[in-house]
Amino acid sequence: MVLLLVSLLLVAGCGSGSKKPAADKTADSGPCSYTKDGSKAAKPVNLPPSTPDPANPASMVITTNRGTIPITFEPDQAPCAVNSFVALATQGYFDNTSCHRLTTEGYYVLQCGDPLGTGQGGPGYSFKDELLDNDPRLQPCGNAGGQAYCTYGTGTVAMANRGPNTNGSQFFLVYGSSRFPPDFTVFGHLDASGLKVIKAIAAKGIGTPSGMGPGDGAPKEPVTITSVK
Repeated sequence: MVLLLVSLLLVAGCGSGSKKPAADKTADSGPCSYTKDGSKAAKPVNLPPSTPDPANPASMVITTNRGTIPITFEPDQAPCAVNSFVALATQGYFDNTSCHRLTTEGYYVLQCGDPLGTGQGGPGYSFKDELLDNDPRLQPCGNAGGQAYCTYGTGTVAMANRGPNTNGSQFFLVYGSSRFPPDFTVFGHLDASGLKVIKAIAAKGIGTPSGMGPGDGAPKEPVTITSVK
């Protein structure tokens, strides 16, 4: 089961897995490198600045047709992921987009951030993982069937990807403790009010199955992000 969801999350990252990042980076030489990946952006968007703005907000609110979901960022642990999310949000990238994927069996996540609503769209750039060795936020860890895993606790907000260093715009919200390999950049967390909204979405179940496993597909009641501010 662990291996199954890993493959799903990897497929869900932006763009095509066959395309390698080009050498075109942001103009300045800050600590974050956002690299055009050769794919067409799902929405026109500027590359984030390579130096995070100290004035970036500590939190933002995802407003959906099902309720509001506040996210508190963790820039000390994942400054480039937070910087990218804020840059996309302030450009309206997430506005009027769907949360295209819900898992309700074995793993408990709502996945958003693709304006195409297919799980294949992204911003046309990628950036590196920001992973911590023995991340205290992902404990306990272990090994099951030869596959390393850690525990992404309830309320975790992390980047989806399609392999190492392929972060784009898609992210997932963990509404129930779930075991994944420690390969996904954690950049924020949810509060009780946001979890309540997501759990209500999950309680309605999935509509169209993805064909990738039980309890995996589009939310039965469509979830649309109207704004992120």
